[in-house]
Amino acid sequence: MFSLFRPSKTRAQTRATIERLYGAIVAQSRRAEFYTDFGVPDTMEGRFELLLLHTVLVCHRLKDGTELERALSQEVFDAFAADMDRTLREMGVGDLSVPKKMKKIGAAFYGRAAAYDSALAQAGGDALAQAVARNILNQKDGAPGADAAALAVYIRDAAEGLRATPFDALARGDLPLAIPARRENET
Repeated sequence: MFSLFRPSKTRAQTRATIERLYGAIVAQSRRAEFYTDFGVPDTMEGRFELLLLHTVLVCHRLKDGTELERALSQEVFDAFAADMDRTLREMGVGDLSVPKKMKKIGAAFYGRAAAYDSALAQAGGDALAQAVARNILNQKDGAPGADAAALAVYIRDAAEGLRATPFDALARGDLPLAIPARRENET
């Protein structure tokens, strides 16, 4: 009977894997190159957008896979949601306001996931550059600039790299994303 109250070895391993994988997502989204080379605002909103982007990319890779892949996608999303909840509380957001803010974060996640999924499904980078300009670079009007186009290339390359990554690597908590670098012909 007491075994019901002890975490199983599998659950502990899964938790460690998710912590490693989500930690890698956070580390990738904090890379200085995004802020220095791609024009992402080094603000709370800019950092949130990059964290959201990388979480969406990993979930995008896993969402249409096997039952295990979909379960891992859900675990990644759950880690993101728990991180956002914890961050809001650390920022001093009151207990009554956290659920309202979490609802907005959830809507942002699903809205960005739909926009990026749709844009990644289209050939070329125009739709993706527009989504990047609007969501990450906070450019509401006009055509996407060079920063949006360069970031769209990075996102498409990251999505392709994740698609080529075996599930076993992700299930071990490995996130093989390259260091973001602008290509010479993008600027």
